[in-house]
Amino acid sequence: MTSFLKMHGLGNDFAIFDARTFPLPLSAAGARAIADRRKGIGCDQVIVMEPSKSANAFMRIFNADGGEVESCGNAARCVAYLLTAEAGVDEVKIDTTGGPLVCRTADESRVTVDMGPPRLDWREIPMAQAVDTASFALDVPGFRERALESAASVSVGNPHCVLFVDDAEKAPVASLGPAIERHPWFPSRTNVEFVERRSPRELRMRVWERGAGITLACGTGACAAAVAASVRGLTERKVTVLLDGGELEIDWRESDDHVLMTGPVGFSFGGEVNINALMAAA
Repeated sequence: MTSFLKMHGLGNDFAIFDARTFPLPLSAAGARAIADRRKGIGCDQVIVMEPSKSANAFMRIFNADGGEVESCGNAARCVAYLLTAEAGVDEVKIDTTGGPLVCRTADESRVTVDMGPPRLDWREIPMAQAVDTASFALDVPGFRERALESAASVSVGNPHCVLFVDDAEKAPVASLGPAIERHPWFPSRTNVEFVERRSPRELRMRVWERGAGITLACGTGACAAAVAASVRGLTERKVTVLLDGGELEIDWRESDDHVLMTGPVGFSFGGEVNINALMAAA
């Protein structure tokens, strides 16, 4: 049996495993079985904390479809909360495939994550061909029909395609999200954000997450939306992003170009699971 914690950031939920002492060689099939909401623990992402020589821990991230991905802002807050409480400190560093994240305690239930500078070059996102990442058209059925003139693309350790819409509540997340996720211009697939500007300091966002579908929140997506909005001159560099699960504060800091994300951490439950048994039942 393997111990786990079920945590969430604004309803974006995770099964978190601590493999810093005892290795947990998790396969894609194992991650899918854990994430299954009927036969498994149920979550958007499976998180494995592993040892790191350069940080407090390495965070491995599997989406619900079993695919391993580079970064997850909401999960970083949850892992940072565990690490700061364990060490009795206010700041920790987490390594990810998408780059290192410095995390600080904001208050009793919130954490600030320094996501580093955004990547705006098409090669860094990555995209399959040269485009102006601040504004480009997509050949996807329904794109033009929805009066979407252009998209923006940003990497915050993982790829994002940001669409600005008049009304986020009516945005075609379920139809356009999966089509854009697998668009050939995104060789690693992409997360898709549907963003409504409500004021120079506030955005409303809904999200289709790569490998997970519609989720209540996406931390890196909120960062990408804030950067894309600022680049287009729609908002200031510091904004509140309203997601289905709650609010995140995003600050694209001018002094060093780093994106800071502040938001809450939630505990659901803890337990033990037989991963092999879950895989056999899948």
